[in-house]
Amino acid sequence: MEERSITRRQFLYRAAAVGGTGLLLNAMNAWGIGIASKVNSPPVLVGDGKGKRVVILGAGLAGMTAAYELGKLGYTVQVLEARDFAGGRCQTARKGFSLTELGGEKQDCKFDEGQYINHGPWRIPLHHQSTLYYTRLFNVPLEVMVNDNDHSFVYLENGGPLAKQRLRPAQIKADMRGHVAELLAKAVKGNMLDQDLTADDKRSLLDYLAHEGQLDQVDLRYKGRSGRGYAVNPGAGLNPGRLSDPLGFEELLSSRIGNVYSAVQDFPMQNTMFQPVGGMDAIAKAFEKQVGRTIRYKAEVQSIAHGERSVTVKYKDTASGKLHSVTADYCLCTLPLSVLRHVETDFSDNFKQAIATVAYAPVGKIGLQMKRRFWEEDDQIYGGHVLTDMAGINTISLPSSNWQKKKGVLLGYYNYQTSAIEISALSPAERAEFAVKAGQKIFPAYRDSYESAFSVAWHRVQYNLGGWADWSEEKRKTVYPLLLQGEGRVMLAGEHLSYLGGWQAGAIESAWQQLERIHERASA
Repeated sequence: MEERSITRRQFLYRAAAVGGTGLLLNAMNAWGIGIASKVNSPPVLVGDGKGKRVVILGAGLAGMTAAYELGKLGYTVQVLEARDFAGGRCQTARKGFSLTELGGEKQDCKFDEGQYINHGPWRIPLHHQSTLYYTRLFNVPLEVMVNDNDHSFVYLENGGPLAKQRLRPAQIKADMRGHVAELLAKAVKGNMLDQDLTADDKRSLLDYLAHEGQLDQVDLRYKGRSGRGYAVNPGAGLNPGRLSDPLGFEELLSSRIGNVYSAVQDFPMQNTMFQPVGGMDAIAKAFEKQVGRTIRYKAEVQSIAHGERSVTVKYKDTASGKLHSVTADYCLCTLPLSVLRHVETDFSDNFKQAIATVAYAPVGKIGLQMKRRFWEEDDQIYGGHVLTDMAGINTISLPSSNWQKKKGVLLGYYNYQTSAIEISALSPAERAEFAVKAGQKIFPAYRDSYESAFSVAWHRVQYNLGGWADWSEEKRKTVYPLLLQGEGRVMLAGEHLSYLGGWQAGAIESAWQQLERIHERASA
């Protein structure tokens, strides 16, 4: 028989269907088209930078990565940071932390000691080895972050026959697989497929579908399975338990649940994620411990001027209001493009226009401290996310730390784009009420358990003006290469100059790439 050829796309579809995410990602990475971290450690550079000066703008992870690695090579490094702390968007709100958004009132975090919310970076995927390189190097203790929990809830306001029900992902996954397996098995048995299958092929496929969908061996019907959960759990004595009834196939399809829930998540969203013990800012603090002596805080960049042999940066001391300047051989600018476009520069018109045309995503989060961990006590949900179609909420995330303690802080919403803009117009108290009112629809104990809140709208934070760079396909082709090259003795770095946008690994690996270019030029 002549062997049929298939495209990579067709193979990946089959790989995902048969082997799940693992087989799919292994195939993509083997072909070099995955989007995991491309490198596991900083570049190995020869020579040294003694006698050379580099000014770094911004003490986020990109800026501190560059300061650390360039410092090891002997460069004299000066980091200018507008805030009075390092980390950029790598922030954690806990008791004593304060934030004032543009045009908003000051928020003081009032969580109890030991309670916190990572209102910036939320998780570290297992394949972001560049981030994990530094947590290992700097001895930052990690714990597992439960990113996928089949025992959590999916809640649809507009779910047709399944609207306003608390559905477990395990139920959805089991029932959709079962119904689809039943449909396909019957099509195979009835010779309804439009491709040639041998008798052996049919038997093998039917065996697989019957096992995958847990179908009745006689009539190939899906009647439910234990993996979706029990109506009455098995127990001691004469209690064998009672299986729950499966959701109807037509109900699942008409609910359009696929708009909210997917059995296979996007590539970065691995089941196994990590988080630093006690808060994500532990990473920023570990970097700060290494390079803090090079950072000048409350130094707001006013202008950048570059010549053939040097770069001069003027900045304002926000405490005193005085202007200062620093001159260096090279400049690595890690300011978000949304901020850089407001800085006076002598860049070419093309470069300025490129900076100005990159959009930044409006993003909002809110942390809600609860006096009782009702999600654990009442519903046996330990970590993971509650997925919803409620506008402005999107996701409610449950903490993956301090299991079985009395109190906990959950993420009350994680919104983007238009929803983030609309919610950010509310006062902090109104945002909290909005989040609590929505959560009450899912958890009966929500409102009674609520104690305090802390929210952020990243597009209204002065030195960020957005959650991350929101690249279009067209801008990736035209603007992105230009910005990667930098201008004169000024290079740019940050999550915005990577294909790992919005992730800490993007900032770190962008810094690795650009400091290597600086070193090559300095050595030449």
